[in-house]
Amino acid sequence: MMIKNIDKTCNITTGKLDANKAVSDGDYPFFTCAQLPDKIDSFAFDDDVVLVAGNNANGNFHVSRFKGKFNAYQRTYVLTAKKGEDIDYVYYSLKLELKRLRERSQGSQTKFLTMPILSSIVINDTEYSDQVAISSILSRIDKKIELNNKINKQLEAITKLIYDYWFVQFDFPDENGKPYKSFGGKMVFNEDLNREIPYGWKVQDFGINNEIRRGNLITSDTIKNGNVKLVSAGIKSSHFHDQANRSANVITISSSGANAGYIDFWREPIFASDCITVQATSIVETILAFQFLKMTQNHIYRKASGSAQPHVYPSDLSNLKYLLPPKNVIDLFERKVIASNDLIGCQNQENDKLEELRDWLLPMLMNGQVTVGETS
Repeated sequence: MMIKNIDKTCNITTGKLDANKAVSDGDYPFFTCAQLPDKIDSFAFDDDVVLVAGNNANGNFHVSRFKGKFNAYQRTYVLTAKKGEDIDYVYYSLKLELKRLRERSQGSQTKFLTMPILSSIVINDTEYSDQVAISSILSRIDKKIELNNKINKQLEAITKLIYDYWFVQFDFPDENGKPYKSFGGKMVFNEDLNREIPYGWKVQDFGINNEIRRGNLITSDTIKNGNVKLVSAGIKSSHFHDQANRSANVITISSSGANAGYIDFWREPIFASDCITVQATSIVETILAFQFLKMTQNHIYRKASGSAQPHVYPSDLSNLKYLLPPKNVIDLFERKVIASNDLIGCQNQENDKLEELRDWLLPMLMNGQVTVGETS
């Protein structure tokens, strides 16, 4: 099979901005070398592109697909397909080749993807129709993953909306099914929170009813092959482990570094590494704790960024003042959200299987070991 350099298939340029140009309420995606884009208030590109991170501490150069208006960091490469080339085929080819590049250079001190290195990457010289046929199979899988993620975000948004109405505005259903505060439910002033709360609700330290633990700090040589997600710095890493050290339905908070204070919720068992984990005695109470922590995330961020090296400690969480509703309200909330939580978990598991299938098909299709006709 003939091959050609990537710069024969693409026009390659870079962004022009410093990474600190990101703004939290921007209208456009801002692609840096992080795994997920930030936001920015202006755009410099409006195209159908592949984006490649030019540097990464672990040599994991992220590849993204995007169509529309966006901006980019000066170390992020922006690729557009030349005439007769399929941009999706370029995307999947680069995902495969950059993974191989990382594996070949593992352990080296080179953590930068320079223009000469990127331009010299080779991909198969494939007919346009075959490029489209191959990329369409892989993109169908990715579109299903994307659809599952969109549904999950909507379900999570509904849970947050219910939480805001019930536990922030205090309009949970009263004994007659009416919004409690709006229909004259009894309120009492609480000095710890400096506000009125519903009669019968308690305020206590967050650490009393929630187990707060540090993750296991492990080095790369102790990471074993397996199918358990390894969560480092509060987000999924590119590594896996052969056993879980946290059960399903657990909260993670990044404890240090650039992601200090980042909060996520994991519905499957994980191996928690460089992060703090939080879990209550029941799933619904853990969901309540997650919503509370997300609501106080800005406070956690500010506390973490108050030092030269941002850190979040278990004591920063355990001493937070936590509003605890009575059991009957918790039970009502559980009936509203537990099915959504279970569905999100099922769709996350489906996504894992789809990603595994895609990653198995990718080299097989690109190397010609499986042809499009054989997969139909």
